[in-house]
Amino acid sequence: MTQRKGEKPTISIQEHMAINVCPGPIQPIKQISDYFPRYPRGLPPSAPPPKAGHTGLQSSTPSSSSAAASATESDRPNEDKPDRACAGASASSQASRRDEEPDVEGYDSDDSTTLGTLEFSLQYDQENNALNCTINKAKGLKPMDHNGLSDPYVKLHLLPGASKANKLRTKTLHNTLNPVWNETLTYYGITDEDMVRKTLRISVCDEDKFRHNEFIGETRIPLKKLKPNQIKNFNNCLEKQLPVNKTEDKSLEERGRIMISLKYNTQKSCLVVGIIRCAHLAAMDANGFSDPYVKTYLKPDENKKSKHKTAVKKKTLNPEFNEEFCYDIKYADLTKKTLEVTVWDYDIGKSNDFIGGVSLGINANGERLKHWFDCLKNKDKKIERWHTLTNELPGSLNE
Repeated sequence: MTQRKGEKPTISIQEHMAINVCPGPIQPIKQISDYFPRYPRGLPPSAPPPKAGHTGLQSSTPSSSSAAASATESDRPNEDKPDRACAGASASSQASRRDEEPDVEGYDSDDSTTLGTLEFSLQYDQENNALNCTINKAKGLKPMDHNGLSDPYVKLHLLPGASKANKLRTKTLHNTLNPVWNETLTYYGITDEDMVRKTLRISVCDEDKFRHNEFIGETRIPLKKLKPNQIKNFNNCLEKQLPVNKTEDKSLEERGRIMISLKYNTQKSCLVVGIIRCAHLAAMDANGFSDPYVKTYLKPDENKKSKHKTAVKKKTLNPEFNEEFCYDIKYADLTKKTLEVTVWDYDIGKSNDFIGGVSLGINANGERLKHWFDCLKNKDKKIERWHTLTNELPGSLNE
């Protein structure tokens, strides 16, 4: 076939179909799945059959295909045993994880490790009704500032009934992700009843001067885990903020603690009520303090003469009063009476603010009822107890 100058070559359809057709051996082409085998667990791997488009070519390629298969198997020694390879990888990862993560109490999820860990210790001093919380240090805190660091501090709350009155906090340490505080914070007025039903919430936060402080992580410890007068150490991973139970009765919001003494004097036939001290009172003034004083009533009060009042203590949330009041009453009538104790913040030029109150008597419950019964059973003996102040006004008292 002659071709003139300038003409394009013409190819017949038969010649076009015959191009690049060769009866020689066809080598297997590696696919991406060959490098990442996925065999069913427990079944031995089986080599996929070679693909061939013509039956006549199948007999001419077994030797070359087997050689290629053996070569690929020698290059990938662990592919024929995926279970062993996966087990080895998981074992090595677990070993490295054990080296990096301490065995801590309260660890819940892998996400919590990104927030850091907190070392602290707790002790319930049963004799002095105190809960000592020693905040030691934190490690690997999540950076919250633009410089890749944080300004961390720790704050404590008692749940349920959390409020500013029962919040304690450490000092702030600046520009660190591994702060060391070694600071002891103490809750006073903690009773055995509190140790059964209360939970200590420990939060780590980042302090910011020009905006709201940021939450880093928290951990919660049920106080029933503690044994009296024994120090228990913790090294917990911080967790994301847990939701607060919104169904909790807000009327039981805690406003502080008060220590009251009761004694029935048989010689004078009177009930002696002692107002000893208060602790962790709610701050009612703009300066972060209160000017507290205490009022007591013995109800029912037909003659309106049962009111007694302590002196005012200026600028304090932990006042000490050490004052006693006497109520002339027959011993048999105590079973019909209720002692109402209220704490107020004194203000000049406006109405005084109610801080909190508590009622003791036959209609009370828990520690308040027990205190009243102990007084009745032990004549001429002073019985001291701590009680929780709530924002619920006892009875229908008015200032």
